[in-house]
Amino acid sequence: MAPFEFISKSEEDTQALSKRLAELLKPGDVIALEGDLGAGKTTFTKGLAEGLGIMRNVNSPTFTIIKEYQGRMPLYHMDVYRVDSSEDLGFEEYFEGEGVTVVEWAHLIDAQLPEQLLILHLYHGEAGTRKIVAEPKGKRYEQLCKELFS
Repeated sequence: MAPFEFISKSEEDTQALSKRLAELLKPGDVIALEGDLGAGKTTFTKGLAEGLGIMRNVNSPTFTIIKEYQGRMPLYHMDVYRVDSSEDLGFEEYFEGEGVTVVEWAHLIDAQLPEQLLILHLYHGEAGTRKIVAEPKGKRYEQLCKELFS
């Protein structure tokens, strides 16, 4: 299978991609965001929130770990950068919940993540661009990527 990749030339490009993704999401979907600081994880989540009809300002839950937003379905936005990987904070309740879960720095809680999810790697590119590479885990997410990146 060819990699699913997108080159974003601006924050607006990144948010346009995440808004399109929001249209395809269903309750219980999990998106893991990986990438360097400043690569666009929160920018991506802002576009996703807008695509879900969330009108509130979305920012990184760095110190609160989880923020919940209401739109056409709930958005659970997690930043697990400061979480001890051995802590059991009940993340599975969100993963199996009524909304969409976005996890920044997801590799830090790898053992707690569901087997099927969509991993998005965001990289700094040349001249301020960002490269977004999707890694689908499971048939649902493979199909989702085919629709999103076609």
